[in-house]
This record gives sequence, C-alpha cells and structure tokens, in this order.
Amino acid sequence: MVDISRGSALGISGASELFQLLRDGVPRTRASLAQATGLARSTIAARVDELMRLGLVTPVADAASTGGRPPSQFALNPGARLVLAADLGASHATIALTDLAGTVLARHGEPMDIADGPEAVLGWMVDAGRELVDGLGRDRHDLVAIGIGVPGPVEHSTGRPVNPPIMPGWDRFDVPGWVQQHLEVPVLVDNDVNIMALGERAQAWPAVEHLVFVKVATGIGSGVISGGLLQRGAQGIAGDIGHVQVARGAGVPCHCGNRGCLEALASGPAIARALREQGVAANSGSDVIDLVKRGDLDAIQAVRQAGRDIGEVLTACVSLVNPSVIAIGGSMARAGEHLIAGVREVVYTRSMPLATEHLAIVQSAAAADAAVLGASMLAIHHALSPEGIDQLAAR
Repeated sequence: MVDISRGSALGISGASELFQLLRDGVPRTRASLAQATGLARSTIAARVDELMRLGLVTPVADAASTGGRPPSQFALNPGARLVLAADLGASHATIALTDLAGTVLARHGEPMDIADGPEAVLGWMVDAGRELVDGLGRDRHDLVAIGIGVPGPVEHSTGRPVNPPIMPGWDRFDVPGWVQQHLEVPVLVDNDVNIMALGERAQAWPAVEHLVFVKVATGIGSGVISGGLLQRGAQGIAGDIGHVQVARGAGVPCHCGNRGCLEALASGPAIARALREQGVAANSGSDVIDLVKRGDLDAIQAVRQAGRDIGEVLTACVSLVNPSVIAIGGSMARAGEHLIAGVREVVYTRSMPLATEHLAIVQSAAAADAAVLGASMLAIHHALSPEGIDQLAAR
C-alpha cells in the first residue's frame, strides 16, 4: 500500500474537502467532518450517504462516546473498486490491478514490442486486464479507471502520443478512445518516466516536494516533481534530458537526428556499442548488466562513465529545479552503485554546495514497480475526483 494521505503530485483535483479528508483512510465521525469542512451536518450526512451508496466509504468501529450513543465513524473503503495500471515499455509490458489505496492485487507481464503498433499492444492490455479481473473473482464493473504509461511524449489532455521516436504507428493515435471501445471507463495516459516519478514518490518519498526521477534503459528520460506537482511542461516533454547534448558525444549520431545526445552515449544500447568497439561481447543493455555483475572491469568503467555523462546533464537540472532527491531507475539501474557513483561524482563536484547539501542521489526504491504504481496513482487520482465519482454514480 502506498501513502496517498499527503496529497497527490497530480495536483488538486477539486474534490470536495470532505472526500479529500476521507481519502487518507482515517476514520472520522460526521461531527468531525462538519468541523473540519465547515459544512452543515445535513450536507455531511447527505454526502456520506451518497459515498456509502457507491461503496467508496464504509462504516467502521464507533468512536468513544462522551455520553449517550457512540457516534458512528466512516472511512475510505479502498477495496470497493479496482483500477488497471499499465506500463507499456519499448520491449516489455506489465499490467496490474490495484485497489483505491494503490495496493497491487494482481499483475502480469510479458515481452511486448511497442513497435507492433497500438491496436496489437492495447488489445493485449485489454484482454490481459479482463483476465486479471476475472482471476480475482471480481465483477468487471468494479473497474473504475485505467492508467497507462508509454515510452514517448504524450499530449496529456487527450492521451495521444506525439511524435514518439520509438513507437511507429502511435503518433496522434487516440489511445483513450480505442481502449474505451472495449473497457468503458476513463483512460489516463502519460509518458512512462512521468508515471515512474509518481510511483517512486508515492512508494518511497511521499513527504518530498522536489524530486527528479531518471530512467536509464533503452532510452534516457526524467520525470520532474517540483513543489509537490508533476511538471509536464507546455508540450508534455518536460524532463526529456536524453536529447541534451553532452560534450563527450560530439559527432555521435542519435536516432532523433541530432548528434551528441546523452541517450546516444549513456543508454543501455549505447554502453553496449561502446564495449563492442573495445572488443567486448555485449549486444544489449542486459548483456552490460551481466558483465558488470560478473566483475568485468571494462563494463564497470563504461557504466561509471555513463553515470558521469548523466551527471553532467543532471548538474544543470539541479541548478534549475533544486531537487531534494534524484532517484535513478530503469533497467540499467540494475548496475547498482557503479552507475550512481558516476552520477554522484559529477553532480556533487560541479553543483553549488547549497544545492547539494541535502541532495540524495539514490537508486529507485520502487524499482520495477515504479511505473505500474505511478499508472495506478494516475487512475486513482481521477477515480476519486468529483468527475470520477460523478461518472461512477452515473454508471
């Protein structure tokens, strides 16, 4: 279970103060709700009754009495509904069902090529999601929202990928519209690194207001949480550090069409390519990880240099957004301290002392779960918003 009691990095949903209070799972009486919100007891009673009718709120043990009948208490019922979370990566897909507190109830993953196109990948997600719901013995109407992360820029307001470099056939594809033809619930879509930032914060750093999550895998990107809010930017590509030029990469071509990009130097495939040029057998990022774990010095040095390259770009990020935490995740984070040591070496050396005095540069605590947890947070945030509750009531 993740901590959803400290607010959401997705911002204020506009949900009633009453329901925001109940979302933390702490039992409260009608009187305490009226005192906290300033609403009339009759209004509180009507809203609690409606939330109970929907199954979102449930009675709990009565509070201590100060004389007379003990007052009834109510709290969020996280098991009342389900959300489907999907992490659709470049070469692997994972889905999970969670309750309204973000607790994972069931999951499934398998190799999946995002280049197979949206209908093939989303079709798999829909079918596998239905199987998970059926496997739990739950009614499919218990599903209230779907959160999806994809490996490319997304126009968050529409859920459509925009010019994604490694997702042929996905550009401007109406992901929510297609999914809703098969599962009639709200569908939220975001960049995979953004949802990983949400998942990491919910899992490990709920009190941290300023966090940067860096994914190092087939590509490199970051998700930025500043002031407690996820920052998407004007076109949804905030945090796209993989295509920032690095001095050491002069002349190295990148698939984006430019040269010298961080991703062309420090991603898993880039490290593998550099090792092959040294005569080391490494065809993929996974091969690099295996070599590091076996103690291969060439691989260890290559990974550490990749960390330094990433650190060069993150030094600018530290000056711009002044995070308290930089969490390193993605498949290449399995190289452990070798990658992070390179990042720390450069960031702590080149950044201003005040910016790094309390800066933690750490391996992702959520690890492989970061994306599905973040996708779950995306779906839960909508499901528990006034719009989501109204949609649920209409159903």
